[in-house]
Amino acid sequence: MLPPASAPATAPVASNAAPAASDTAASSQSAADLVPAAIKAKGTLIVGTDATYPPGEMFDTDGKTIIGLDADLAVALGQQLGVQLKMQQATFANIIPGLQSGKYDIGLSSFTITAERTKVVDFVTYFQAGEGFYVKAGSGKTYSGLDALCGLKVAVETGTVEETDAQDQADKCKAAGNPAPTVMSFADQDQANLAVSSGRADLGFADSQVAEYIVKVSNGQFEMSGEPFGVAPYGIALPKGNGMAEAMRAAMQQLISDGTYLNILKQWGVEDGAVTDPVINQASS
Repeated sequence: MLPPASAPATAPVASNAAPAASDTAASSQSAADLVPAAIKAKGTLIVGTDATYPPGEMFDTDGKTIIGLDADLAVALGQQLGVQLKMQQATFANIIPGLQSGKYDIGLSSFTITAERTKVVDFVTYFQAGEGFYVKAGSGKTYSGLDALCGLKVAVETGTVEETDAQDQADKCKAAGNPAPTVMSFADQDQANLAVSSGRADLGFADSQVAEYIVKVSNGQFEMSGEPFGVAPYGIALPKGNGMAEAMRAAMQQLISDGTYLNILKQWGVEDGAVTDPVINQASS
């Protein structure tokens, strides 16, 4: 597990809830008013997250407390929604199935919104990020874009967009007369990092700000390779059609409007990924 760097001591405090920006019916209601009664009655909503993906989510130095951008955002969103959001460690690939089964009420774990995922869960946009490569320091290798993966051993976390992109690249490499990449999938990001540091993988592939953070806190073990690419929106995942999407969008809109949201992003050094208009089930470009 890579140690966190300069984690904020406390999460920002959000102000009173405000209306969703783009829905007339919701405009006179606070985010808390929009939460379905059955969900509000729970009092505490369980948030599935994989705390191996900094700076979005990671364990603090005690090895138990989940901190990061998404953890701070959960506190602020809970205040807007009138419920407590409790972060719970999960394997990334199991979070969406957990939402479908009722194990989790929310998925907040750096989810890139994709058409395939929106078939089974609802998303509310809250961030945007690209993809990036990182390598063992001193390797002398520079890789740029998906075409560079041909013939390489690439370490990814299971269930991520990077895993899918690397697997899809195999056919493109073969069509161009090049060897396919060997995609090494791991249950969490820490294991993927270890594959790169041990030399079993040529490079690691993760969301760009995650790759940058991994490099930042690696004590010189890793370095970035090439430029970020493939910018796409992140979404807060919710059980499909359970009535929470509009309430979550209203909560996000208020955090954006009152400055709480940008303050959280600045604390983690990722303000370049800020969005200004939360959208339900936004499609990736």
